[in-house]
Amino acid sequence: MHSADLLAEAFDRVRQAVHEAVAGLTGDLLAERPAAGANSVAWLIWHLTRVRDDHVADVAEREQVWTAEGWAGRFGLALPASDTGYGHGPGEVARVRVADPALLTGYHDAVHAATRTHIRGLDDAALDRVVDRGWTPPVTLGVRLISVVSDDLQHAGQAAYLRGLLLGSGT
Repeated sequence: MHSADLLAEAFDRVRQAVHEAVAGLTGDLLAERPAAGANSVAWLIWHLTRVRDDHVADVAEREQVWTAEGWAGRFGLALPASDTGYGHGPGEVARVRVADPALLTGYHDAVHAATRTHIRGLDDAALDRVVDRGWTPPVTLGVRLISVVSDDLQHAGQAAYLRGLLLGSGT
Protein backbone atom coordinates (compact mmCIF):
# COMPACT_ATOMS: atom_id res chain seq x y z
CA MET A 1 0.00 0.00 0.00
CA HIS A 2 1.27 3.46 -0.88
CA SER A 3 1.10 6.57 1.31
CA ALA A 4 -1.68 8.09 -0.81
CA ASP A 5 -3.71 4.91 -0.37
CA LEU A 6 -3.33 5.16 3.41
CA LEU A 7 -4.54 8.76 3.33
CA ALA A 8 -7.50 7.80 1.15
CA GLU A 9 -8.44 5.04 3.59
CA ALA A 10 -8.22 7.45 6.53
CA PHE A 11 -10.42 10.05 4.81
CA ASP A 12 -12.89 7.31 3.81
CA ARG A 13 -13.23 6.42 7.49
CA VAL A 14 -13.96 10.03 8.35
CA ARG A 15 -16.69 10.08 5.70
CA GLN A 16 -18.26 6.95 7.17
CA ALA A 17 -18.16 8.42 10.69
CA VAL A 18 -19.77 11.65 9.47
CA HIS A 19 -22.64 9.79 7.82
CA GLU A 20 -23.20 7.65 10.90
CA ALA A 21 -23.16 10.67 13.22
CA VAL A 22 -25.98 12.49 11.42
CA ALA A 23 -28.09 9.48 10.41
CA GLY A 24 -31.69 9.83 11.57
CA LEU A 25 -31.26 13.23 13.20
CA THR A 26 -33.78 15.99 12.56
CA GLY A 27 -32.85 19.62 12.12
CA ASP A 28 -33.73 20.29 15.76
CA LEU A 29 -31.56 17.42 16.99
CA LEU A 30 -28.69 18.50 14.75
CA ALA A 31 -28.81 21.92 16.45
CA GLU A 32 -29.27 20.61 20.01
CA ARG A 33 -26.49 21.42 22.46
CA PRO A 34 -26.23 19.51 25.75
CA ALA A 35 -25.00 22.64 27.58
CA ALA A 36 -24.90 26.36 26.87
CA GLY A 37 -21.24 26.38 25.76
CA ALA A 38 -21.28 23.02 23.98
CA ASN A 39 -21.17 22.31 20.26
CA SER A 40 -23.98 20.77 18.24
CA VAL A 41 -23.74 17.86 15.82
CA ALA A 42 -24.44 20.30 12.98
CA TRP A 43 -21.62 22.59 14.04
CA LEU A 44 -19.14 19.73 14.56
CA ILE A 45 -19.77 18.21 11.13
CA TRP A 46 -19.88 21.60 9.39
CA HIS A 47 -16.66 22.69 11.12
CA LEU A 48 -14.65 19.53 10.40
CA THR A 49 -15.74 19.72 6.77
CA ARG A 50 -15.01 23.44 6.45
CA VAL A 51 -11.52 23.04 7.92
CA ARG A 52 -10.76 20.13 5.58
CA ASP A 53 -12.10 22.11 2.62
CA ASP A 54 -9.96 25.10 3.60
CA HIS A 55 -6.77 23.13 4.18
CA VAL A 56 -7.00 20.83 1.16
CA ALA A 57 -7.97 23.68 -1.16
CA ASP A 58 -4.95 25.61 0.08
CA VAL A 59 -2.45 22.82 -0.58
CA ALA A 60 -4.15 21.93 -3.88
CA GLU A 61 -4.09 25.60 -4.91
CA ARG A 62 -7.78 25.65 -5.85
CA GLU A 63 -10.94 27.39 -4.68
CA GLN A 64 -12.77 25.83 -1.75
CA VAL A 65 -15.72 23.57 -2.55
CA TRP A 66 -17.75 25.75 -0.12
CA THR A 67 -17.74 28.66 -2.56
CA ALA A 68 -16.87 27.01 -5.88
CA GLU A 69 -19.87 24.66 -5.75
CA GLY A 70 -22.32 27.01 -4.03
CA TRP A 71 -22.49 25.30 -0.64
CA ALA A 72 -22.16 28.61 1.21
CA GLY A 73 -25.41 29.77 -0.42
CA ARG A 74 -27.20 26.48 0.23
CA PHE A 75 -26.34 26.62 3.92
CA GLY A 76 -27.26 30.31 4.14
CA LEU A 77 -25.45 30.79 7.45
CA ALA A 78 -25.14 34.20 9.05
CA LEU A 79 -21.35 33.87 8.91
CA PRO A 80 -18.70 35.09 6.46
CA ALA A 81 -18.11 32.71 3.55
CA SER A 82 -14.48 32.38 4.67
CA ASP A 83 -15.48 31.18 8.16
CA THR A 84 -14.39 27.66 9.10
CA GLY A 85 -15.56 27.73 12.71
CA TYR A 86 -12.10 28.11 14.16
CA GLY A 87 -12.36 30.07 17.41
CA HIS A 88 -16.15 30.06 17.49
CA GLY A 89 -17.92 30.85 20.72
CA PRO A 90 -21.45 29.81 21.67
CA GLY A 91 -23.06 32.56 19.58
CA GLU A 92 -21.40 31.48 16.36
CA VAL A 93 -22.02 27.80 17.11
CA ALA A 94 -25.74 28.57 17.45
CA ARG A 95 -25.76 30.11 13.95
CA VAL A 96 -24.85 26.78 12.33
CA ARG A 97 -28.29 25.27 11.81
CA VAL A 98 -29.47 22.96 9.05
CA ALA A 99 -32.93 21.53 8.53
CA ASP A 100 -31.78 18.34 6.84
CA PRO A 101 -28.78 16.10 7.57
CA ALA A 102 -28.45 15.57 3.80
CA LEU A 103 -27.11 19.13 3.53
CA LEU A 104 -24.25 18.28 5.91
CA THR A 105 -23.47 14.94 4.29
CA GLY A 106 -23.80 16.41 0.79
CA TYR A 107 -21.24 19.10 1.52
CA HIS A 108 -19.00 16.60 3.28
CA ASP A 109 -19.22 14.21 0.31
CA ALA A 110 -18.31 17.00 -2.11
CA VAL A 111 -15.26 17.92 -0.01
CA HIS A 112 -14.40 14.25 0.34
CA ALA A 113 -14.46 13.83 -3.45
CA ALA A 114 -12.20 16.86 -3.90
CA THR A 115 -9.87 15.49 -1.22
CA ARG A 116 -9.69 12.09 -2.90
CA THR A 117 -8.98 13.75 -6.25
CA HIS A 118 -6.10 15.71 -4.75
CA ILE A 119 -4.47 12.82 -2.92
CA ARG A 120 -4.89 10.31 -5.75
CA GLY A 121 -1.45 9.64 -7.11
CA LEU A 122 0.51 11.62 -4.53
CA ASP A 123 3.89 10.04 -3.98
CA ASP A 124 6.17 10.27 -0.97
CA ALA A 125 8.15 13.12 -2.56
CA ALA A 126 4.95 15.15 -2.93
CA LEU A 127 4.07 14.48 0.71
CA ASP A 128 7.47 15.89 1.74
CA ARG A 129 6.71 19.27 0.11
CA VAL A 130 6.67 22.08 2.68
CA VAL A 131 3.25 23.77 2.70
CA ASP A 132 3.55 26.01 5.79
CA ARG A 133 6.76 27.64 7.00
CA GLY A 134 4.96 29.30 9.94
CA TRP A 135 5.84 26.39 12.24
CA THR A 136 9.06 24.88 13.57
CA PRO A 137 9.71 22.54 11.93
CA PRO A 138 7.93 23.63 8.75
CA VAL A 139 4.77 21.65 7.94
CA THR A 140 4.89 19.23 5.01
CA LEU A 141 1.91 18.19 2.92
CA GLY A 142 1.92 14.76 4.58
CA VAL A 143 1.87 16.27 8.07
CA ARG A 144 -0.88 18.72 7.10
CA LEU A 145 -3.09 15.93 5.72
CA ILE A 146 -2.55 13.74 8.80
CA SER A 147 -3.40 16.74 10.98
CA VAL A 148 -6.68 17.14 9.08
CA VAL A 149 -7.48 13.42 9.45
CA SER A 150 -6.79 13.61 13.19
CA ASP A 151 -8.93 16.70 13.68
CA ASP A 152 -11.73 15.26 11.52
CA LEU A 153 -11.82 11.98 13.45
CA GLN A 154 -11.88 13.77 16.79
CA HIS A 155 -14.82 15.96 15.76
CA ALA A 156 -16.66 13.06 14.10
CA GLY A 157 -16.27 11.10 17.33
CA GLN A 158 -17.62 14.02 19.33
CA ALA A 159 -20.61 14.21 16.98
CA ALA A 160 -21.20 10.47 17.30
CA TYR A 161 -21.11 10.70 21.09
CA LEU A 162 -23.52 13.64 21.05
CA ARG A 163 -25.82 11.72 18.68
CA GLY A 164 -25.92 8.90 21.22
CA LEU A 165 -26.83 11.32 23.98
CA LEU A 166 -29.57 12.89 21.89
CA LEU A 167 -31.09 9.58 20.84
CA GLY A 168 -30.60 7.95 24.24
CA SER A 169 -28.88 4.95 22.68
CA GLY A 170 -25.48 5.41 24.28
CA THR A 171 -23.74 4.90 20.92
